[in-house]
Amino acid sequence: MAKVEAVLFVADGALSTRKIAQLATLANAKEAKELIDQLNDALAASQSAFHIKRVATGYRMMTHPQFSFWLNKLHQRQAALKLSPPAMETLAIVVYRQPITRADIESVRGVQSAEMLKQLMDRGLVRIGGKDDSLGRPFLYETTRKFLEIFGLKNLEDLPMADMLRPTPEEPVKAAMEETDDETEDTSESEEVDELSTDAEEQTEEISDVEESDSFEDFEDEDSEDEDLEAA
Repeated sequence: MAKVEAVLFVADGALSTRKIAQLATLANAKEAKELIDQLNDALAASQSAFHIKRVATGYRMMTHPQFSFWLNKLHQRQAALKLSPPAMETLAIVVYRQPITRADIESVRGVQSAEMLKQLMDRGLVRIGGKDDSLGRPFLYETTRKFLEIFGLKNLEDLPMADMLRPTPEEPVKAAMEETDDETEDTSESEEVDELSTDAEEQTEEISDVEESDSFEDFEDEDSEDEDLEAA
């Protein structure tokens, strides 16, 4: 367990269990995970300032948040990691809308964002993740593994209000809307057919009534003619 603690203490970033097992000469990744859990329990029991947290795709030894004020004074980390309000705004848009094009970022912010994206990429927080299928094939921007490590996130689902702010796939919604439209059209068509059949039945009944009334009047006329002949 001491070897795992030493490896995590000097590591510059998050390490996978396989890498930890390799560096600490353990049997396999499963043993590394078990030792990490035991080490975390021991650190918590001793009220240590450190704890091991799962970030990105690995584990990293970190200090508890309540010590950040004094550590920032010692290492001046706040100045090194500080982002300007425009850069933080751009990063937030990328985080919650990724993958996203620069044009979409600028449509949200209302200003040019090329310089802000360059600063975020220089700091390793944002990268180009591919190209969009739209006209011109613009670049798609997304966050990096370093972003998850710095902010102590396992994945994007750990973001605050991720279920509300992260976009959801539109295809099922569109499909559901199309099915609803089809059902509406089918319903309207069936209603039109029912109305036509009802109108036809009404017209047939009217014609039958007219024919019956005409034949009855003809029959009365014939009877009156026969009576006139007999009287003569």
